[in-house]
Amino acid sequence: MRLSHRFAPVFAAVALVMAVPHDAMPHPRAEGVSEGARPAVPQPFGAECRTTVTGSHVVAYCHNPYVGTDRVALHVECARWWDIDSDSAPVDVGPAMTVRLTGRCWKEIRRVWITHEE
Repeated sequence: MRLSHRFAPVFAAVALVMAVPHDAMPHPRAEGVSEGARPAVPQPFGAECRTTVTGSHVVAYCHNPYVGTDRVALHVECARWWDIDSDSAPVDVGPAMTVRLTGRCWKEIRRVWITHEE
C-alpha cells in the first residue's frame, strides 16, 4: 500500500489534466498574424537527386522541378582510411534544370550524399 501513497500526487495531477476540457487549454498563436489573416504557406523546395555508384565512381543527377533555385553539392566518403573523401563544389540548379555531379575514390566508396541549400 505504500506504493500507492507515493504516487497519489502523480495520479491526481494526471486526472486533473485529463478532466480539463480542450477549449480551456491554451493554444499557440503565431506572432505577427492578425485574426483574419492566414500564415504563409511554405513553398516546395529542393531538387530530386539520384545517385549511381559503380565501383569507385559515383554519378548523381539532380533535377529541380520547382520555381526556386537549389544549390546542391555531392559528398563522397571513401571506405579505406587512406583514401581521401571529397566534396564537390556547390552547383546552382535552376527551375526545370538537371545537373550532373561526379566523384570518385581510389578504391571502394562507403557513403554518398547530396546537400541542398536554398
